[in-house]
Amino acid sequence: MGNRALVAYERPDESYALHYSHNGASNYHLKHRLTPETPFGGDEPSPSHREHLEELLASTDTPENSRSLERLSSTPVNPEPIAVAISLDEIRSAYLDFLHHEAFYVVSEAFEVTTYRTLWLGLEYDCEAVDASPTTGNGVLQSVMWADGEPVHDEYVHGQFQALKDVVGDRIDDGDLTLEEARTYIIEKLRAWNSDETELLVSRE
Repeated sequence: MGNRALVAYERPDESYALHYSHNGASNYHLKHRLTPETPFGGDEPSPSHREHLEELLASTDTPENSRSLERLSSTPVNPEPIAVAISLDEIRSAYLDFLHHEAFYVVSEAFEVTTYRTLWLGLEYDCEAVDASPTTGNGVLQSVMWADGEPVHDEYVHGQFQALKDVVGDRIDDGDLTLEEARTYIIEKLRAWNSDETELLVSRE
C-alpha cells in the first residue's frame, strides 16, 4: 500500500481544490516540498505548474490542460484535481478515506502548509461484534507537531490510538459498550489526550 495523501489548496472564496498524492504521507515530507515555486512538490521550480494552480484556484471547473499536465508531470502531487471549489467539511465527509489516506495537507493562500494524520474510527479489526465500518468520512484528523523540521510523536500517537481501539473492541465484545458508545468514548479520549498545540477535527459518517 502506498502512503496515500490528499492535498487541499485554498481558493480566494475559502473553498478548496483537492488533489491526490500516492506517496505524500511518507514521513509527511510534503510539508516542506509544497511551495509557491513547487506547488505540486516537484524538485525544480515550475512556472507552468504555478500557472496551472492559479487557474485551478480561480475556476469552478477542471482546466482543459489538466490531463495533459498530469501525464507529463512526475510531481508528488497529481496536478489533475479530484475536485475544485469544495469545502473542507465536504472533503472530510465525502473524499477523505481514513483507512487508506494516511495524511491530509491543507495549503493556505499564503502557502502555509498544515499537516494532519488520519485516525480511522472503524473497529472491525479490533472486535468480533463489528462486521464492517465506513472508511470515508469516518475518522479523526490530528495536526502533526514538528521539531527541527521533523514530525514528532507520530509512532506514539498511532500506538496509543491502536491500544485504545483494542480496549474498546474488547468492551464491545463483552457487551459493556454499544458501537455508538464506543465511538463516542474513543473521540472523548482523543480530545482529552490532545495537546493545546495540536488541532483535532472529527468526521462522522
